[in-house]
Amino acid sequence: MVKIRHNIDKSLLAGGEPAQWLEQIRLERDEDAMTPLLKALTLARDCKTENLDLKTADIKQGLDMAGILASLNLDPETLAAASIYSLLRDDIITAKMVKENLGTGINKLLVGVKKMAAVRSLQNSASANGKVAMDPLRHMLLAMVDDTRVILIKLAEQVSLLHSAKDFDEETCINLANETKDIYAPLANRLGIGQLKWELEDFSFRYLQTEQYKLIAKSLAEKRIDRDTYINDIVSLLVSELKKLGIESETEGRAKHIYSIWRKMQRKNVGFEEIYDTRAVRILVDEVQECYAALGVVHSRWPHIAKEFDDYIATPKENGYQSIHTAVIGPEGKALEVQIRTHQMHEESEHGVAAHWRYKEGGKGGAAGYEEKIAWLRELLEWQEEIADSDELLKNFREQVIEDRVYVFTPSGEVVDLPPRGTPLDFAYRIHTQVGNTCRGAKVNGRIVPLTFELSTGEQVEVLTTKNGVPSRDWMNPSMGYLKSTRSRAKIHQYFRQQDKDKNATAGKPILDKELKRQGLKDVELLALAKHYNYKCVEDLYAGIGAGDLRLHQVGNAARNMMIPQETKEHQPKIQKAPKPTKSVKGSGIIVQGVNNLLSTIAGCCKPVPGDKIMGFISRTRGVVIHRSDCSHILKAQHDNFERILEVDWGESKEFYTVDVAIKAYDRHGLLRDITTLLANHSVGVISLYTNSKRVSDMMVDISLQIEVPSADKLGEILSSLHRLPNISDVKRR
Repeated sequence: MVKIRHNIDKSLLAGGEPAQWLEQIRLERDEDAMTPLLKALTLARDCKTENLDLKTADIKQGLDMAGILASLNLDPETLAAASIYSLLRDDIITAKMVKENLGTGINKLLVGVKKMAAVRSLQNSASANGKVAMDPLRHMLLAMVDDTRVILIKLAEQVSLLHSAKDFDEETCINLANETKDIYAPLANRLGIGQLKWELEDFSFRYLQTEQYKLIAKSLAEKRIDRDTYINDIVSLLVSELKKLGIESETEGRAKHIYSIWRKMQRKNVGFEEIYDTRAVRILVDEVQECYAALGVVHSRWPHIAKEFDDYIATPKENGYQSIHTAVIGPEGKALEVQIRTHQMHEESEHGVAAHWRYKEGGKGGAAGYEEKIAWLRELLEWQEEIADSDELLKNFREQVIEDRVYVFTPSGEVVDLPPRGTPLDFAYRIHTQVGNTCRGAKVNGRIVPLTFELSTGEQVEVLTTKNGVPSRDWMNPSMGYLKSTRSRAKIHQYFRQQDKDKNATAGKPILDKELKRQGLKDVELLALAKHYNYKCVEDLYAGIGAGDLRLHQVGNAARNMMIPQETKEHQPKIQKAPKPTKSVKGSGIIVQGVNNLLSTIAGCCKPVPGDKIMGFISRTRGVVIHRSDCSHILKAQHDNFERILEVDWGESKEFYTVDVAIKAYDRHGLLRDITTLLANHSVGVISLYTNSKRVSDMMVDISLQIEVPSADKLGEILSSLHRLPNISDVKRR
């Protein structure tokens, strides 16, 4: 449940005495340790500003942030920086003032926190030009790696904002909660700071799913007395049993957080009554061997619930979390969750990287596992040299922070983490770049699998390599399914960029020709296409494709957009939009600008599907006929009958659309069976299928298909899959 901290008394803020403010944070530190914080609060009190209300609000937030970090036992320098960060953020004080009054250490921390504003770009995803600004994102990462305390201050700011969110308007609340759920709670989890993770998750859930939050909170409150009595009896029994074995333990009931209850209800599709771990206890002991002794006591006392056991001591989570989790049928036949860990593991679980700074302050050296907790950040900065653009860096950050991970084992038992649906090829590149480059196959749990096999947590993976192997350009094609990790794809990009430019150009030309042919694009102005990507000549465009710097589907889309002749664009009258509201054409899912209740027909000449750029033509008998924007008929109509052209767009229809596909292949036994099986596996309807095998001399066969697809993306996936079938020479859309 959300942990509400002690509110700062506004009357004391009016009094303006830093010593009184400190009393509200309830710090138990000696006088010397409090000096930086007192100096920071004195600067806050004495700074001049015309906006006294903003200054008071910022001081209140600063005290709240300092109190949050004090609960994590952070050092005085971090508390001082947190206490005045809001004033710096809102330009009430300057970095120069901080440096002159508090020194370079606190100033450096505050500058690092300001750089973390780039995290917002992860939520907004892109700027106006469709890319995340690279420099701010890299600066943020550098600040985080240089001193992880900046992350802790930023997390404290987010918690403090959530404390005040009840006073915000609804839209601001929702945006803040989404940002917390998508970025800050996963970041706290990745750094192992459980104490902040739960608070961030519960607060964001409170504002995003208000009714669900209240329902679970009410259910917990109604049964609290009975639950507390039950847990207290369990705790007394466990303490007594452990003492008989000579084990001193700290055993207590464990608060279950509302968001985690809701997630479990969603995952298991059950009601609140069927969530067993609303009754839970945690056992803390001194040594690892005592954890297993305590587990023996629990399992000997009550029957264990099958499939409800996890040993994160033997195999820690990626963020360093260690604990034993088990569930048993306790007294009165009620399910009970038990967590068992050492005191040090508990400290790491609750405070994560924050524990490092407490140990550092006390002169005991860095906390165990600290370096591992930030290793992913250091790796991310190393990867940036291999990454072609900021979108790739953004995806890498999302993979490492936000997405769930898959954990698999090497043959020697080491744990390797991969993105969701990661493949053996992702695994190979995660082990080492050269292992990935020379990978030619893989075994999963001793069984040979294709390189597109999607791995699941717990599987053992062995990579099969060849001595002189090199990467395949097909691996970079997302629709082929070889790679899920942007880091792996970046390594292949780097490999091909390092190859000879002439070789890249030679390899890139047939790749582009095939893609343009597949999309039915003819007479594309390649020099204009090259200049679109800031290349001086067509050869450079080919080399960019061959090296993997350009994504093939993006080049194809750019070529499609350029197909309308320039003179047509310059001389055609602008299509006017009628003042009527936008309507969806009945039954089609196509949005027609400003026209009501028109029938629509998909043009048989170009057969557009969702994802294609389209235009509408008002016919005399068939309503609005929907063409692809590059269709020769619609291009001619823009000259001859421009007044009958309408702007249209795909709506949210889940209909299927007919597309003609042409296949050339070397004939073999079972070819048609393989094609139809593949289409069935993709849930694609086949309207017609014709074959022509007159070319007896070269054993070639022409196959014409008419299939139903929901979108252009799905069509691209199907065409790529067909092309990978044995003996298939060419596949294209007609």
